[in-house]
Amino acid sequence: MASAKEKKVNTRKKKNRIISFFKDERFRLSLGGFILIFALFLTLAFVSYFFTWKNDQSFEWEKIISNSDIRVENWAGKTGAWLSSLFLNKWFGIASFSVPFLLILTGFKLIRVRLLNYGRIFRITVTGAILLSLCLGYLFSDAGGFLGSGPGGAHGYFMAEWLNAFIGKTGTAFLVIMLIFSFVLFSFKGSLSAIRNLISRLRFKKTETGIVENADKDPGSVMEEEHESGEDEKIPGEEPFEIESENETGLQDNLYDEGSKDHQQVSVKLHVKEKNPDEKSLSDDIINAHQVEDYDPTLDLPSYRFPPISLLEPYKSSESPVSKEELINNKNRIVETLANYKIQIDKITATIGPTVTLYEIVPAPGIRISKIKNLEDDIALSLSALGIRIIAPIPGRGTIGIEVPNQNPEIVSMRSVISSVKFQEAKYELPIVLGKTISNETYAVDLTRMPHLLIAGATGQGKSVGLNAILTSLLYKKHPAQLKFVLIDPKKVELTVYSKIECHYLAKLPDTEEAIITDTQKVIHTLQSLTIEMDERYDLLKEAHVRNIKEYNAKFIGRRLNPVKGHRYLPYIVVIIDEFADLIMTAGREIETPLARLAQLARAIGIHLVIATQRPTTNIITGVIKANFPSRIAFRVTSMMDSRTILDTPGANQLIGRGDMLITAGSEMIRLQCAFIDTDEIDRITEFIGSQKGYTTAHQLPEYVGDTGTESAEVDLRKRDDIFDEAARLVVQHQQGSTSLIQRKFSIGYNRAGRLIDQLEAAGIVGPFEGSKARQVLINDEYSLEQLLKEMNN
Repeated sequence: MASAKEKKVNTRKKKNRIISFFKDERFRLSLGGFILIFALFLTLAFVSYFFTWKNDQSFEWEKIISNSDIRVENWAGKTGAWLSSLFLNKWFGIASFSVPFLLILTGFKLIRVRLLNYGRIFRITVTGAILLSLCLGYLFSDAGGFLGSGPGGAHGYFMAEWLNAFIGKTGTAFLVIMLIFSFVLFSFKGSLSAIRNLISRLRFKKTETGIVENADKDPGSVMEEEHESGEDEKIPGEEPFEIESENETGLQDNLYDEGSKDHQQVSVKLHVKEKNPDEKSLSDDIINAHQVEDYDPTLDLPSYRFPPISLLEPYKSSESPVSKEELINNKNRIVETLANYKIQIDKITATIGPTVTLYEIVPAPGIRISKIKNLEDDIALSLSALGIRIIAPIPGRGTIGIEVPNQNPEIVSMRSVISSVKFQEAKYELPIVLGKTISNETYAVDLTRMPHLLIAGATGQGKSVGLNAILTSLLYKKHPAQLKFVLIDPKKVELTVYSKIECHYLAKLPDTEEAIITDTQKVIHTLQSLTIEMDERYDLLKEAHVRNIKEYNAKFIGRRLNPVKGHRYLPYIVVIIDEFADLIMTAGREIETPLARLAQLARAIGIHLVIATQRPTTNIITGVIKANFPSRIAFRVTSMMDSRTILDTPGANQLIGRGDMLITAGSEMIRLQCAFIDTDEIDRITEFIGSQKGYTTAHQLPEYVGDTGTESAEVDLRKRDDIFDEAARLVVQHQQGSTSLIQRKFSIGYNRAGRLIDQLEAAGIVGPFEGSKARQVLINDEYSLEQLLKEMNN
């Protein structure tokens, strides 16, 4: 028995060695490199076959191998000649070029360079190659001499011949067309919607031109008819129908451009004119509605998968954080300490939290609350504990709370709060989960309602973990199409782990190499760029007649906003600044001014700020910053003054550290244990997201190059922009000299739009720079503009 067990163990070990060999990264790299080289070799042989197939076709492979005197003309030698003849002549013809393409994808996959969705592309390519071979075999059935068996190869030729004999050439043609249609329908996402939209547009156009003739005839009413003379002829006793549109500008203004996949519901109403007000309508309203599906922004990345919970560690504690003995001892000591100062209590209860236990006491009648509040240090001494905090009274309960740290604090894992029902079922726009309260409840909140967050605390007390908790919460809830991050990290080490998700979630300035912003000057430009983005979004909200981003996106998703007119889906933008103090000390007002403007105005258009600092002093957290950040988180600080700077009240100096924190949103203050997430967990999450197909680049913020209004005197009008005339007509037509207007209408960058504004100022079409206001347009009508443009062009 012993020898049999040993034999079984040895067999298992051998299997494990073999498996580990194939999983070895070196094996993957070697195999991937070999496949890539072989794919290039095969491509060379295939291309060469187009020029050498006539000469090499006469040789048989057995003779080529056995006779060294035989020479082939294929660029890849005898092996290339045989392989190209096998694939291009005997198998699939020109469609065989799919083989080296699939080999290239496989090679890159093995060396962990993911270019496309491998499984989906593999299926589409194989199916498409077989179908292409059949199509070419059918279309060129008479060109059998080309490449030996024709461009479709032997497979395509014989399949086409068999089908022609079985169902005839006409039947084969219909079958091939149906197969191509089915292939497109199943292979390319959005093809079904495109076909539906095409049919719907054709139906709507037909309805628009012939709606009177095609309407149902009610008793006593007759539709008017068009005659060859082109004149409308009234039927005796009846009045003609009047076609009315819901939009004064006509039906076509309600429709999206044919090149756009977005359409809008359009209603056409038919009314019958009445002879007199007392007479009932001859016909009810007829509404012909053209409806399409709502726009789905997540279809930009349809195969995106959210990270699974299994990427997070559970960090389960083996024992209860507070024993029954500890509870009884603490309760007795509190009662004894209060009794020493002749303070009697009627009741005491305990609520056990992950790191702190809340003891609620009900004092006897006649006891002053301030008397208990002054005994904070005495109670801490009797309990031999740090971080005692007295809440007198607890709002809404009519009790006094004494928070006592647990001897064995429990780790609140990020996994436990992410998997909680409260977070999973949250309907917030930007849900973030921070940790657990004293009563062990998961604390989740909507960032859009905060709407900005200030985080402060001493070094090593949990600030960075708190930022990671916020980022992780949003990554587990929001699709890349719905959310973008602007990450600012002056310390250059805290947020770099998120660089892997650059093409999914991050936003940056154009022509910037790194998405994680570390340079102070680039931070200034990024914040200024965000103010430009803010202004552009407010312009879009104004045109859409809505008040906030939620209403705007709801309209866009419902296809009630036209992308041809500059409208677009607006993702939320969350700006994370890890060490605000460093920026203030190096840039000062250049940082504070745009930041304050964003904090004041950006809430409605979906830009939210989260800034953190380890130096919560008054010269860092100024009155301007505090006034615009009503929601604040305080981790442990060293002094009561710092606590007052952050929270406007003491308390943060009495925390025990290691994620123990206070959060305030308005007048309410809550003590939490911040959820813990380690760097390894973040690595796994970002690796999982980064390995999926993303956008081609990070989300592009508007360009910023500083004020452009002071350089108009140096503009050379002989070197005008190509679209100068069109920009001038646009400005005069709208009577608005705005850079963002030109940028949006012509889909150009901010730099070019700024130069156009400078040229328009130099030409006397718009006035000088006036800060945040749009420039004054100096020409009132298009006739005067055309005269000016004519003179400039002469």
